[in-house]
Amino acid sequence: MLQVRVTRKTREAEGICCFELCAADGGELPPFEAGAHIDVHIAAGLTRQYSLCNHPEERHRYLIGVLDDPASRGGSRAMHEQVVQGQTLEISEPRNLFALDHQGTRHLLFAGGIGITPILAMACELSHRGADFELHYCYRSQERAAFIDLLRNSPFAGRVHLHDDSGAQAQKLDAATLLANPDAGSHLYVCGPGGFMGYILGAAEDAGWPEAQVHREFFAATPTEHGADAPFEVELASSGKVFHIPSDRSVFEVLDEAGIEIETSCEQGICGSCITRVLQGIPDHRDQFMTAAEHACNDQFTPCCSRARSPRLVLDL
Repeated sequence: MLQVRVTRKTREAEGICCFELCAADGGELPPFEAGAHIDVHIAAGLTRQYSLCNHPEERHRYLIGVLDDPASRGGSRAMHEQVVQGQTLEISEPRNLFALDHQGTRHLLFAGGIGITPILAMACELSHRGADFELHYCYRSQERAAFIDLLRNSPFAGRVHLHDDSGAQAQKLDAATLLANPDAGSHLYVCGPGGFMGYILGAAEDAGWPEAQVHREFFAATPTEHGADAPFEVELASSGKVFHIPSDRSVFEVLDEAGIEIETSCEQGICGSCITRVLQGIPDHRDQFMTAAEHACNDQFTPCCSRARSPRLVLDL
């Protein structure tokens, strides 16, 4: 864990605050790659994940943007209302589950709303490398658009396309046209609200983009209807211990209570931190991190949210 100080807190846009975090001891911070995020320990039992949005070459600071989400589970509200400039926070080292594919020859970046945060870091890195890319940023209004001035005045401003959905002069994004005719060297990156993600990913699927060339990061789980969940069992391969998973508790919760450590972060099935190998049984996949092909293999699942279609899962734990 790292101790950092909030050296600056600013209002970036309507409902969005930007936090600059520097090492509490004044030293350099661990390096990171574009697309990485950190866990911020806001208060006891309250940890949230935020993407780093500054240039990866910067070692003196981390920059995060936080939306005050009306549907907040408490994290974003606390960041806006309780965290103040000068305060010391505890964070994790950066980790990257939404990395650039450096084998790609062309990169299409799509951001919706606060989803601009990891995309901005990607644009900085790609520009620094002299790579071929373009960035499309969609937002509801100018007032709600984060980092808009930075984008307009950046060295890569000519590669930025802004799509303002408000007013009579709304500049709607035509994803079908932009994603038509994918080639082997092109890679797509998308981050934003669920509806925006669905639109972009749906257009990519219709255009025939291979899954390996499509990279996505969800900021919140999409609500789904599963009805009443059935209980099931999980068996740990290393010890043979069997745990009952009731209908109202997750595998992660039960195992964590029993002292079985599983790395986790979002607890919503969107980050992939807790992915665990399944040796026997059939998972009921409910995450939004793995691809459809990975789900079809049924050899791994996310214990934070997924369940079982079979009476028992044997886990590689």
